[in-house]
Amino acid sequence: MTARPLIGITTYSTRARWGVAWDRHAALLPTAYVEHVRGAGGLAVLLPPDDPSAAGTLLTRLDGLVLAGGEDLDPALYGQEPHPRAGAPVPERDAWELALLAGALERDVPVLGICRGMQLMNVHAGGTLVQHLPETVGHEEHNPVVGEFTDHLVKPLPDTLLGELIPEPCDVATHHHQSVDRLGEGLVATAYAEDGTVEAVEYAGRTPFALGVQWHPEVRPDLRVTRALVTAASRP
Repeated sequence: MTARPLIGITTYSTRARWGVAWDRHAALLPTAYVEHVRGAGGLAVLLPPDDPSAAGTLLTRLDGLVLAGGEDLDPALYGQEPHPRAGAPVPERDAWELALLAGALERDVPVLGICRGMQLMNVHAGGTLVQHLPETVGHEEHNPVVGEFTDHLVKPLPDTLLGELIPEPCDVATHHHQSVDRLGEGLVATAYAEDGTVEAVEYAGRTPFALGVQWHPEVRPDLRVTRALVTAASRP
C-alpha cells in the first residue's frame, strides 16, 4: 500500500467548551478540514501554534501544508491600526503560521492557504488587507450569516494554476469579512468574485504547488483544489 502524503493543517488557539462542563483554552479545527484532506488522499496532522523557531524542523516531516481559516490577522503586520469591526488578534498563531509559510516556501513544501490562510500569504509577501469588506463592496454577501457558509460565484483566470484546476466559473462556500487589498510582491490574483474581490492568489512562476483561495473548499464536495495539493505533496 502506498503511503499517503502527510499534510499538516494549522489550528485555532482559542477558548472552547466541550463535553459536560469543560471550558478551557484549546487548539481546535473543524473536522471538515481533516475529512477533506483524507478524501483527497492525504493523511492529516494538526499543527497548533508553537515556537516559530521549530517550524523548519517540523516541515522536514511534512509533505504538504494547509494554512486554515480562522481569526483576523493582526493589522499591525501590514502597518495598519485595527478597524472597529476587526477581530482580536492571536499573535502566537500569526507568528507560527508566518514561520510555517516562510519555511514551506523555502523548502518547496506544497502549500494551500484557505481564507485566513490566503490573507496570510498576501501579508507575508508584503501586501495589505481590506479590514471590513462590506464597506468596500457595499454588501454583506461574502458573510451574510455569521457562523454559516453561503455560496457565491468566482471566476478563475485562464493560464493560471487555479484556472487549470477549475477552468470554469463556479459557486464556492464563503464566510469572510476581510480580503486582499494591495497584492504582495510576487503574488498574482487568479480568481475574482463578481464584485471584484480577489478570490485566489498564486506566486508568479513558482513551482511546486502554492495557492491561496479565499473560499472554504473543505465544506463542499469539490476536491479539485485539495486533491491538487495532495498530488503535489506525493511527488518525490
